[in-house]
Amino acid sequence: MVRWLSAKLGPTVASRHVARNLLRLLTSCYVGPTRQQFTVSSGESPPLSAGNIYQKRPVLGDIVSGPVLSCLLHIAHLYGEPVLTYQYLPYISYLVAPGSTLGPSRLNSRKEAGLLAAVTLTQKIIVYLSDTTLMDILPRISHEVLLPVLGFLTSLVTGFPSGAQARTVLCMKTISLIALICLRIGQEMVQQHLSEPVATFFQVFSQLHELRHQDLNLDPTCRSEGQLPEVAFSDGQQRLVDPTLLDELQKVFTLEMAYTIYVPFSCLLGDIIRKIIPNHELVGELAGLYLESISPSSCNPAIVEPTVPSTSPEWDPQGGGCPQDDGHSGTFGSVLVGNRIQIPTDSQPENPGPLGPISGLGGGTLSSGNEDNALKQDLPRSTHGLSGNWLAYWQYEIGVSQQDAHFHFHQIRLQSFPGHSGAVKCVAPLSSEDFFLSGSKDRTVRLWPLYNYGDGTSETAPRLIYAQHRKSVFYVGQLEAPQHVVSCDGAVHVWDPFTGKTLRTVEPVDSRVPLTAVAVMPAPHTSITMASSDSTLRFVDCRKPGLQHEFRLGGGLNPGLVRALAVSPSGRSVVAGFSSGFMVLLDTRTGLVLRGWPAHEGDILQIKAVEGSVLVSSSSDHSLTVWKELEQKPTHHYKSASDPIHTFDLYGSEVVTGTVANKIGVCSLLEPPCQATTKLSSENFRGTLTSLALLPTKRHLLLGSDNGVIRLLA
Repeated sequence: MVRWLSAKLGPTVASRHVARNLLRLLTSCYVGPTRQQFTVSSGESPPLSAGNIYQKRPVLGDIVSGPVLSCLLHIAHLYGEPVLTYQYLPYISYLVAPGSTLGPSRLNSRKEAGLLAAVTLTQKIIVYLSDTTLMDILPRISHEVLLPVLGFLTSLVTGFPSGAQARTVLCMKTISLIALICLRIGQEMVQQHLSEPVATFFQVFSQLHELRHQDLNLDPTCRSEGQLPEVAFSDGQQRLVDPTLLDELQKVFTLEMAYTIYVPFSCLLGDIIRKIIPNHELVGELAGLYLESISPSSCNPAIVEPTVPSTSPEWDPQGGGCPQDDGHSGTFGSVLVGNRIQIPTDSQPENPGPLGPISGLGGGTLSSGNEDNALKQDLPRSTHGLSGNWLAYWQYEIGVSQQDAHFHFHQIRLQSFPGHSGAVKCVAPLSSEDFFLSGSKDRTVRLWPLYNYGDGTSETAPRLIYAQHRKSVFYVGQLEAPQHVVSCDGAVHVWDPFTGKTLRTVEPVDSRVPLTAVAVMPAPHTSITMASSDSTLRFVDCRKPGLQHEFRLGGGLNPGLVRALAVSPSGRSVVAGFSSGFMVLLDTRTGLVLRGWPAHEGDILQIKAVEGSVLVSSSSDHSLTVWKELEQKPTHHYKSASDPIHTFDLYGSEVVTGTVANKIGVCSLLEPPCQATTKLSSENFRGTLTSLALLPTKRHLLLGSDNGVIRLLA
């Protein structure tokens, strides 16, 4: 459902409302000690059975977060790489950012879970980044993700709420992440860009080694003041140390962890390890001690240095058959064998070149799917990928606060819908906002898809053309309850938007008295209301033949033709606007006229009814007026300087207006009159504006022009 929604809602809404909440949800997947327990998968001997770089050892949280990650990656598949770099990565750096306090900050369980979620998501992202993008954002990943995570992980003063277990899990995930980046970028780039994170990681073993040999002064007097003892280390730096944490740290950075970290990095970095990591020998010794402890018979402590396994699984643990080609990683997951660059084939994804199974320690590779072990996967090119204007607009939108309830018009051109041969008389989005209808002077109604496509200059073809009308179409709308389309050219046609088949036509009673205005009733009603030129209002229910009701509106006066109709959101009242500027409010349940009043001095052009019995009307006398249904005086009155407002739509408590001079205005229903207007530029909109509709969820405008082209602008 979430995948379907993210495609249906379009990039901005999916990122603001779906992806944002999925990212928050990801943290919740790792909260609590039970979610941080390693899962025991069958058929696996000790945890270090495989020398696979993806020493994944999943925790329970990884299983819980699986669906969340797959939905997040689906959104990235739909809308392309920018989602990873502009939305997910900033959120990851927000998750791992150190607290503002300068003192030793104790993590809370949410922050701890956030660190685990961040490292897991980063690992997923890196697999899908292209090589150029990865190199571009590598400094950011190093400074904003790896170093803050390692800051928490190797801190001598910050304790983890779930203790050693959480720190171990984070440690395993971080090893896996850094190793993945090393495999993707190759040795030379590691030396340039990643030497600091890798050295920091290895440094913690030295610090703990030294602390083991120094007895810390646990003097109760200085402890009571909340001051932590400072310890001078051999690298000449003074660091604060929390003696109560030593136990937790020693449980995490054990001999086994030294082995887990030393083997992958000695293979990946080869000789560079001596340049990058000052204390690599110490960690190597600790790794050797671990090997000795688990299989004293097979390993001789004197040969710890060549624990560099070759690409061939028949590596002799005695060190006798020391391999000629040390399978260093080449660039982007390839493997150098002598002077040949060997690209690992997809048939052996669990064994990415340099780290084949180390025999003598159980040769079983990790039992996980090929997907999970790929170093690099291409994001499939989606037709909805963001580029050009769509990308610029999306980047702006994801930065906007969710509390901002105002409509902002930036004049960013997103899409064009050419096809009508005559002027566009009306546009109406369907309630789901993924399609819209347009009616034109060329006697057709067209149904168009609203999915994002291209870079803002692309043109979209209609999904369906309804060509049964005999005259110019001046009204089109959707009957929401039965999902039918209603269009009018003087006679009303009800048709099915999926097949284009006419379901019913309602001809005027007398051909000399055509229908002049139509409105549809809101769900759950299934009626259509129409006014004819003799000021009669008729109701037709599309489920049964014949008329439902018929009311006379003139009442002795001669107010002229009905120009506009609007039904209140509850369906209880209908308001009709006449060519003389007169307005009549009628109760749909009783047929009684509740009120009739001279609202404007000119022709009424359009009326909309809003929640809370509010009516908005515009007239050829250049005014836009806001009324309460039964109050005599208008609540607001706007006057347009040069041209009448011939088309408008509502967004919350704001009115978005359009004039023949191609000016778009935004004014409020609540505050005193102040109107912001924007003149449409000729490159974004050609022709004269004839109709306007607003997509409230997506905050886009559909603008129809007299040359038959409709444009989507934001």
